[in-house]
Amino acid sequence: MPQKTDALPEAMDLTPVTAQLCFTLYSSSLTMTKAFKPLLNEIGLTYPQYLVLLALGDVGRALTVSALGQQLFLDSGTLTPLLKRMETAGLIIRRRSTADERLVELSLTEVGQDTCRRARAIPVTLGPATGCSARELSELVAALQGVRSALTRHLDAVAGN
Repeated sequence: MPQKTDALPEAMDLTPVTAQLCFTLYSSSLTMTKAFKPLLNEIGLTYPQYLVLLALGDVGRALTVSALGQQLFLDSGTLTPLLKRMETAGLIIRRRSTADERLVELSLTEVGQDTCRRARAIPVTLGPATGCSARELSELVAALQGVRSALTRHLDAVAGN
């Protein structure tokens, strides 16, 4: 009868969860969102609403729901209720495209533009709390975007795209 052991073979030596990239990204995201929360509460936004406002403010024109979803890595099932709440709050306008009625275009209202301007101050306020210089933050963002791109290519390859 084989002997029972709790030891894993060397080939299965596992990295502790706290040292894994996935956990570090996840816990950092939670902590960043927690740091944003009181500042977003002051202007009446949730974190996903903040992202939508910034994305719409960045382009300065109407965006389709699908283009916004691609940019923010969110599907329409997640975006639709969020966008309805933002429209009810007077932050955005949703309307059918005149070029293609299947598409819904989004744009900021004047209230949305004002809220977006206020929201842009949040990273400036929180920047020093990260303990990183502006250059370090820029390098970190670029490195993480590279990781995301590589993982996206991997997922596309696995899916056969």
